[in-house]
Amino acid sequence: MAQWDRLRQLPSAYRQQLHELYDRDALPMDVRHYLAPWIEKQEWQRAARDDAFAMVLFQVLLENLDIQHSRFVQEESFLLQHNIRRYKQNFQRYVDDPCALATTILWFLEKEKEILESAELAEKVQLLQVEPEAMETSSQQDLERKLAGLRNEVQCMEHTIICLEEQQDEFDFKYQTHKLEAVVDEARKNEQIRALQLLVNKLNDCRKSTLSGLNNILDRTQDIIDVLVKKELVEWQRRQQKACIGAPDNVCLDQLEKWFSCVAVCLFQVWEFLTKLEELVGKVSYENDPVKAQNPTLQKRVDTLLRDLLKSSFVVETQPSMPQGKGSLVLRTNVQFSVKARLLVKFPELNHSMKVDVSMDKEAPQIKGYRRFNVLGTKIKALNMAESTNGGMVADFRHLTLKEQKSGGGGKGVSDISLSVTEELHIIYFNTVFELKGFSVELQASTLPVVIISNSSQQQSAWASVLWFNMLSQDPKDVMFFANTPAATWPQFGEMLSWQFLSATKRGLDGTQLEMIANKLFGKKPNYDSCTVPWSKFTKENTPDTFWVWFDGILMMVKTYLEDLWRDGLIMGFVTKGKEKSLLKKKKRGTFLLRFSESVIGGITFSWVEITVTGEPDVKTVQPFTKVDLSQIPFHEIIRNFQILEAENVPENPLLYLYPDTPKNEAFGKYYTEKSGEDSPYIKYIKTKLVFVSKENTLEARSPMPSDMAQGEGLEPMNGLCGEAAVHEISG
Repeated sequence: MAQWDRLRQLPSAYRQQLHELYDRDALPMDVRHYLAPWIEKQEWQRAARDDAFAMVLFQVLLENLDIQHSRFVQEESFLLQHNIRRYKQNFQRYVDDPCALATTILWFLEKEKEILESAELAEKVQLLQVEPEAMETSSQQDLERKLAGLRNEVQCMEHTIICLEEQQDEFDFKYQTHKLEAVVDEARKNEQIRALQLLVNKLNDCRKSTLSGLNNILDRTQDIIDVLVKKELVEWQRRQQKACIGAPDNVCLDQLEKWFSCVAVCLFQVWEFLTKLEELVGKVSYENDPVKAQNPTLQKRVDTLLRDLLKSSFVVETQPSMPQGKGSLVLRTNVQFSVKARLLVKFPELNHSMKVDVSMDKEAPQIKGYRRFNVLGTKIKALNMAESTNGGMVADFRHLTLKEQKSGGGGKGVSDISLSVTEELHIIYFNTVFELKGFSVELQASTLPVVIISNSSQQQSAWASVLWFNMLSQDPKDVMFFANTPAATWPQFGEMLSWQFLSATKRGLDGTQLEMIANKLFGKKPNYDSCTVPWSKFTKENTPDTFWVWFDGILMMVKTYLEDLWRDGLIMGFVTKGKEKSLLKKKKRGTFLLRFSESVIGGITFSWVEITVTGEPDVKTVQPFTKVDLSQIPFHEIIRNFQILEAENVPENPLLYLYPDTPKNEAFGKYYTEKSGEDSPYIKYIKTKLVFVSKENTLEARSPMPSDMAQGEGLEPMNGLCGEAAVHEISG
């Protein structure tokens, strides 16, 4: 199939690139379309070097245009008649340099091949079922098209500059020849002067056209930089904030690096074009030379655009974190932490040449008692591609520590605002200098605010501050955030809570679980979307057992002891006692569910339904199990071996069906140890903790072992069994 026909059948994104390629007068798309078979059969590469052969093709091209014009006359296609006639007139400018026309057509054909190859590669990738890391949005596709258009414009300008130089050389040669000849014949002399004037006029028009093209390129570049800096980069920064607190957002920088680098390369090419124009003006200039008038303004525009782009391209790719920390952005004095900065403008020639220096807060905010810190360790590193898995330009700081300065007290004019240690926010800065091709600019990147603690007991509270800030703050440098802490809406708050479970266990909270938490916070409501959670309700009310302490205790228990059961959806978890009772009462005997304790920090319990002698459902609940129990025996083994001995009968496990109706062994069987009974590695715990004896209205936890053995065990108080309304104190 002919190249042009293949191009016309490409997907819309690639046809758009084709439209952008032909969005200029050098080779009109109409000419390319109607003369496609003839154009693709010619040896344009040879014509670009052979003037005589190029002239032959030039003449044939004009003849073909005449044929097309005649055809459109017969078809009464008035507009196409007009266009073809105009195109033929425009091509007349190549009559003295047909090789330039051949070079132009050859360039367009090569660009077409690049578009085809790009489309074919994408098709092969799709056939191999290689999925991209993230689905491109329509705005990103639009940005890709704009970048492709920018690259094409710059490449065309490169060709234009070459033609301009050749045109100037032609004028300069003829002008110097005219001066050396010293023609006496006045008529011939005037004829030469007129010819030179025509060449000057042509050169002037070409310079004006070139400057106009450069302005258009810079307009297009400005538009792209606005999208990159004000939209794409801002959205990435927000995704990074959310990812720091558990959101499953994509924070890969490779795509942004590709976009930033593309624009930077184009701008440096424009920089070189302007330098070339200065060089040409130095050789040939004249009165009202447009290059002399406009070049300084264009240079300033390029400098400003480059500065804006580069300053935005220096970012913190990986936020500060300690190896054993609760999460990123919580640092402890005298404990090593790591952080990684990245330059999104990638020039391999700058590998290892840009030094990055780390420092802390420049000026202390107006907060009473605000602490100051020094950064210790290897504080200076070079941006390099070796420390990045994907070849990015990074400075990976892995062995930094913080030490509190002895003198603190905040900055000048300290206000009466006073914050707790875990509400005090600090920022770490990275400074470097970008220098390339005579252009230099200082760059600075900064981390999200970090919370600095001195004791591990402060970690839980510090992480709460990190969660709250990154859930709500739109200003990543607002260290005064907790001086006037905003409240969170329930949708924001519930989503953040779900992220904690998702990041810790790969399973978030469902709507029912979130509804129970909302019920705990606000009481029963038909809808919680308009409810808000103040900072004080999250971390300060009911101390020491605040909402956050309760929730985090559950999270840590699940992550440490129950992750598999939680991930498989076997733990209902967040469900109120009232809801639990209503669910179980409708089920058959032995149906049970697992829920987190509302009163015991880091506790989990199970409840099941019994049927009384009168046929009424009776829901029973054991006292919560905590890490003390779960560190000795897995929870699934507790469920497997739990028994009740009633009225001297054989001990019985009352747990038969996991709610709603899954047989217990079907639900938990894959977790059981192979050994059971006396061979179980947990037999000691089972005999002393998991057998309950019913005597009249009292349930006691006793060992079914011989009494002498039981006495030798030194039994401790057991988990008790409670009825619907009361918890029985049980002793062994």
